Amino acid sequence: MKVGFIGLGVMGAPMARHLLAAGHELALWARRPQAAAFVAEGVPVCATPAALAARSEVVITMVTASADVEALAFGAHGLAEGFSPGAVHVDMSTIAPASARMLAARYAERGVGWVDAPVSGGAQGAHEASLAIMAGAEAATLERVRPLLAVLGRRIVHIGPPGAGQVAKACNQMIMVSTIQACAEAVRLAAVHGVDVAAVRSALMGGSAGSRVLEVMGQRMVERDFGAGIEARLHHKDFALLMDEAARLGAPLPVAAQVWQQLNALMGAGWGREDTSSLLRVLEGGRG
Repeated sequence: MKVGFIGLGVMGAPMARHLLAAGHELALWARRPQAAAFVAEGVPVCATPAALAARSEVVITMVTASADVEALAFGAHGLAEGFSPGAVHVDMSTIAPASARMLAARYAERGVGWVDAPVSGGAQGAHEASLAIMAGAEAATLERVRPLLAVLGRRIVHIGPPGAGQVAKACNQMIMVSTIQACAEAVRLAAVHGVDVAAVRSALMGGSAGSRVLEVMGQRMVERDFGAGIEARLHHKDFALLMDEAARLGAPLPVAAQVWQQLNALMGAGWGREDTSSLLRVLEGGRG
């Protein structure tokens, strides 16, 4: 397929490479220097998002926030200006469900399809093409782009209509980051007791508390390796979306609300570009 890609970050760059390796006709619009490596391999870089859309059947975006996606879609020289009827915008960012629904409705007026397809699995999942993909779309639109998504992930679940994929991603982030906070509290409790935190983690991994989060984030806490896996500022952004939705809907999320405050403290300490395992340092009162 003729595929456009925008967002060559830690996850986006390997995802674009998978599409290229699978034989799709890839083109880019990029502001990052990572595009240079693709250009050296003959991948064209378009001058504007509109120009990218004009040459693409499907454009995939993997950027940071709702405002970024909205600007790419309907801003000056945006994708909407270039798309032909029948084209599809697949957004794999994590944005607000309301933004996804709004974009889908505006595209539908132009005969352009929309899929919100946020992912879980992080940089490792992007490199291994093992992402879990949560799709919000009309069924027929999803089936058109499923071959592309299958190149990027192992599990593709159609959650429901546009916006539903973002609801699922919010649920994913709520569980995952709350579990990171629980791991931080467990490590802190063990340390205050003066016991071997590595041994405690090892014991917990063999029981009902064992999880992927404890395996990866718990190990980072034990080793005090706070270099970014996924930058904490992105989880902070995701929780801002989550808590905004909760307030709008009147949905009580007491545990998530407490974790949100811990993320706020993390950001206030200046650790937003470090790993979310830095929640342990928040409990320690700012220890390095």
